[in-house]
Amino acid sequence: MLRRTLLTLPLAAAVRRLFKLSVRVEALFPGVALPECVRRVADAGYEGFEFGDWRAADTREIVALKNKLRVECVSVVGNRGVNPKGMGLCDPAERDGFLAEIRASAEAARRFEASQIVVLTGFKIPGVPRDRQRASVVEGLKRAHDIVSPRGVTIALEPINTLAPVEPLNPKGNNHADYFLDRSSEAFAIQREVASPFVKILYDLYHAQIMDGNLIETMRANIGAIAHFHVGDVPGRHEPGTGEIHHPNVFRAIRDTGYTGFVGMEYVPSKDATTTLREVRTMVESL
Repeated sequence: MLRRTLLTLPLAAAVRRLFKLSVRVEALFPGVALPECVRRVADAGYEGFEFGDWRAADTREIVALKNKLRVECVSVVGNRGVNPKGMGLCDPAERDGFLAEIRASAEAARRFEASQIVVLTGFKIPGVPRDRQRASVVEGLKRAHDIVSPRGVTIALEPINTLAPVEPLNPKGNNHADYFLDRSSEAFAIQREVASPFVKILYDLYHAQIMDGNLIETMRANIGAIAHFHVGDVPGRHEPGTGEIHHPNVFRAIRDTGYTGFVGMEYVPSKDATTTLREVRTMVESL
């Protein structure tokens, strides 16, 4: 009887939870080679991993390893940085560069057996009215739809906060104060205007809490437009339970929408990274 009960617990937890858990590996395991990161993700009991620089990764090695460990490659990053020079969305003059990058990243996602690419708008253009830049973002994403949709790859467009004095994932770099898309409301409005099932939003709880708050109601109202979630507490972007966001309530709200995608951990661990991942997994499975 005890063995039967234990065997049914993971299935019961999965049915209750619905969504899956992933890890943005560079944040949790800085400086660690990607294959070892994938092993640590699996060891922590997570279903998926995400990473940025697909050009530096060995496709065959990572695909073979993820299949062996039974974890998914959730997404890769579709831009060369937060402010990719010559390939941003805000400037129509950079459209060809942006679309070439999207094409290359969508093909890379297919090779890694991922279904998403994370896309960033880049920084604002000084002296250009915001409505003109927004129109360029919309047009660029509509053109990108024509590239990703035949490949079955979804663009996850990410709003990023412009208020935090530093970016905890890169404390010595730019804090993204000039990033164009920093409000969730505008991100969801852009998604509606693009009107593509292959162009959705990456809803990052850390960024959204700093800029907007009202996480649960915003998420509930826009769940159909959300491709992916990222998790980090405020302030400091550490693991859930270290700051002001009540993550059990947020996770419960995500679950109750029926969302079945991934919720990704993207935080700076305040202690051993694997320990924090296991604690978050326990938090989610106890909802």
